[in-house]
Amino acid sequence: MKLIVGLGNPGIEYQFTPHNLGFLAVDRIANEYGVEVRNRQCRALTGRVVIGPETALLAKPETFMNLSGISVRELVEKHDVRPEEDLVVIQDELDFPLGTIRLQRRRSSAGHNGIESIISALGTKDFLRIRMGVAPDRKIEDGMSYLLAPFRKAQHKVVDEMLDTAADAVKAILIDGAAAAMNRFNRKVETEED
Repeated sequence: MKLIVGLGNPGIEYQFTPHNLGFLAVDRIANEYGVEVRNRQCRALTGRVVIGPETALLAKPETFMNLSGISVRELVEKHDVRPEEDLVVIQDELDFPLGTIRLQRRRSSAGHNGIESIISALGTKDFLRIRMGVAPDRKIEDGMSYLLAPFRKAQHKVVDEMLDTAADAVKAILIDGAAAAMNRFNRKVETEED
């Protein structure tokens, strides 16, 4: 069983904000496969999906971002998931430009409270992350206010494309393996930056 966790905050007021990209990515995957993410377990909304040879549990923790680790730890324990092999966390990343996606593992939280909570709860940073860039195109005074404000209309197309790419990355991880997916998606980012 693979566990695909999208990070975000519950509540309609947070739905289309940068900090909820993980939730939006899980919803994108669920919609593509005709799955509903609405079963409540381990303080998360969940839904099962089969992608290629793998069965995966899609999860959106309902603990709010800063306590995501509580839900993730319970899901890992309940489903006997090995974080280093079976856990994929989809997160927003303020350090990357909007539209950028990178697949990485064994990294610090880089100040992301949801990731910090998961590392603390699991006792390891060895799990795969899909980091989705949300850095604004202009200087901001308060990062948290930006992360919790709805995307601007001008950003919608880039966000939509990034969600498609994140869903493709999850498929690649489950079908081809993490190393092949990292090679494919991280190289694409570097090529675009050259």
